[in-house]
Amino acid sequence: MTAPRLGDLLAAHPGVAEFLATLPLPPAPEATLEQWLDGFGEEALADLGLDRDQVLAHVAMLLEREMATGPECVRTLTIRGGRDKLGRDEGIGLTLTAGEVVCIVGPTGSGKSRLLADIECLAQGDTPTGRVVLINGRPPEPECRFAPERKLVAQLSQNMNFVVDLSVAEFVAMHAQVRRVAEPEVVAARVVACANDLTGEKFAAEVSLTQLSGGQTRALMIADAALLSASPVVLIDEIENAGVDRSRALELLVAGDKIVLISTHDPLLALRGGRRLVIRNGGIAEVIETSAAERRSLAVLEHLDATLMALRDRLRHGGRIEEELPPWT
Repeated sequence: MTAPRLGDLLAAHPGVAEFLATLPLPPAPEATLEQWLDGFGEEALADLGLDRDQVLAHVAMLLEREMATGPECVRTLTIRGGRDKLGRDEGIGLTLTAGEVVCIVGPTGSGKSRLLADIECLAQGDTPTGRVVLINGRPPEPECRFAPERKLVAQLSQNMNFVVDLSVAEFVAMHAQVRRVAEPEVVAARVVACANDLTGEKFAAEVSLTQLSGGQTRALMIADAALLSASPVVLIDEIENAGVDRSRALELLVAGDKIVLISTHDPLLALRGGRRLVIRNGGIAEVIETSAAERRSLAVLEHLDATLMALRDRLRHGGRIEEELPPWT
């Protein structure tokens, strides 16, 4: 049997794609996996802490595991409307696709977190809203709802605190081992470096998890979800207050072909999504497509935000803001 092209292999097997994405090597979608590896030579792979046989063995293990547990590729996630707080029918059917970013907006207490909770548990009409969530057009298997190792949804909540007494490197390496990633320490180093790219508060891999600030914790979990987590759906509850590079975070998550839903009050985040869901009285009241005019407004807002970030960073390092700033409207 002819070996599949690397591009086809990655498209058909997300777990393999997730593993190979951790290797900083240029893609070659027309080559086979073996040809791709041969193109680098043992020395280049050794620099990554791997050898050719290790890579091939790990890919084989991922393929065997996928055959044993069934495919975990999520192409679509469908939300069938339930009821708002007044018992009124939401009257909505919404389908999200892999690689899509959707934002959830509404006043505090309107029901944004409840919608995220319904998606996180893959609700089947068994939550207070009565919503139903489908995966690839079908009800999810019970294992995907309740078995931790088969969870399809990862959620990053507003308040994330660690209680386990491990260093950052130990925690991420342990996660990598659970995911059966080759050279977990190498992958852990990449996750920590990525987290430090996302936050203005740099931290060392040796620091205890319990010593991380809220922003550092959120940056670490976003990097972990983007580079290591197998969950194809990621829910984020109010990332704007975490001191995280929001644009870079979204780029990382979408690059993994994940479905991303973000609850937010931040216009920069709300306009980055292709659509936004407006929540009122506990129900999805509107679905708004981001318009071309809003995209242009986003470019202006991003410029203002970059200016504010630079001023914030200047103050953080003991600088002054004494020049006359331009008026902003």
